[in-house]
Amino acid sequence: MSQEKELDPLGSARQMFGARLRRVRKARGWSLDVLEAKVPLSKSQLARVERGSYLPPEKLPVLLDDLFGTEELFAELYVYACREAVQYGYNRLLDRERQAVGIKEYAGVLIPGLLQTEGYARALFRCTAARDEAWQEEQLTIRMARQTRLRGETPPHLAVLLDEAAIRRPVGGPAVMREQLEYLVTMVETPWCVIQLLPFSYGEHGMLGGAVHLLTMPDNRMLAYEESTGNGTMMEAPDRVQRHVRHWDRLWAYAMTPQETAAFLRQVIEELPGSTASPTDTAPVAPLTPATPAPRTDPFNVRHATFGDTSEA
Repeated sequence: MSQEKELDPLGSARQMFGARLRRVRKARGWSLDVLEAKVPLSKSQLARVERGSYLPPEKLPVLLDDLFGTEELFAELYVYACREAVQYGYNRLLDRERQAVGIKEYAGVLIPGLLQTEGYARALFRCTAARDEAWQEEQLTIRMARQTRLRGETPPHLAVLLDEAAIRRPVGGPAVMREQLEYLVTMVETPWCVIQLLPFSYGEHGMLGGAVHLLTMPDNRMLAYEESTGNGTMMEAPDRVQRHVRHWDRLWAYAMTPQETAAFLRQVIEELPGSTASPTDTAPVAPLTPATPAPRTDPFNVRHATFGDTSEA
């Protein structure tokens, strides 16, 4: 019988998670075979978790806490393990996002991570590191874990300003993109989420070039996170935050309504290769132009507390 490898709980948060799991499991007198029968992971996967070489699925930590009566030990260690697996700037976004009571986001190129389907996210990670399947699975686990809070009892209010470019690029191919767009249709207007589309016809604007997250914290402070390829910057200075708030509010006022957004998404779905529906089943949506709509009240400004004067003066 092979001897188990000695674990180093101080090596990383992931190794700490694995060492604590092994300690608690052995204190119960359970083998990996016994634990395998109680959780949705194989024996080999559990062994990798204990060695710190595998980031487990998001449901496992809570299940382990229930099984062993460890309160939130594994859930808390899991947060730190996920944090270590991403770059530093992105870590700060994950930390603040978990605390935020309101999230406003401009998505200029890709569907926002909080609204990505598994297929869409997997396609992105595959093209980023095609030969590193372990990294792909790790990042997918983190991406899906981010969405857990949106399905909880007290989700943050989410308002997404979606550029037309994000829905036109067929990430993962037609089938994956169809699933992604159909999911967006269901999320266009819910009690905690609103999506509005900014069409190409709007032209240039102050947020072109990346993605911006505006996070309202429990103490009513607002933070801004500016993201580009491989980099992210968290901003707390009120003048820099409010510059992004002004750009976002202006674009939100000129974007399509949620109803128009849903109709536009359905039209794009029908235009994807392999669609079985007739093009006449969905009436064409005429893109709004910058000169046509009048600015309207943003309902999220009522629910999202902000600080300071957001006027240009």
